Amino acid sequence: QVELTESGGGSVQAGGSLRLSCTASNYAHPTYCMGWFRQGPEKEREAVAFLYSGSKDTYYVDFAKGRFTISLDNAAKTLYLQMYDLKSEDTAMYYCAAVGVWSYIYKVVNCSARAYNFWGQGTQVTVSS
Repeated sequence: QVELTESGGGSVQAGGSLRLSCTASNYAHPTYCMGWFRQGPEKEREAVAFLYSGSKDTYYVDFAKGRFTISLDNAAKTLYLQMYDLKSEDTAMYYCAAVGVWSYIYKVVNCSARAYNFWGQGTQVTVSS
């Protein structure tokens, strides 16, 4: 059972930056698809970015391209989401998630279609204009 713990959320003014962290423990699979998701007020949860741990290849949804960067520090077992030029519409609870991959070779685009079974508790990001 993978355990995920997010941190780094907070309040920031529009145009500012934040870096979210997600520390993982209890790995059981060779590699993982890992992702950041968010859910804004009265909105459905949406994907933000994905990373495949075997290659560290990344995949972003359209709104995240150019402003958000997902990365993984294997030694620290920590997934990051660096966010730049934040906008009020980025206000949301941000969650990291993971799903095991029984392989060492995997296309990161496939991570966007997986059902994620390990979730963190979330960290709130509030952007004021």
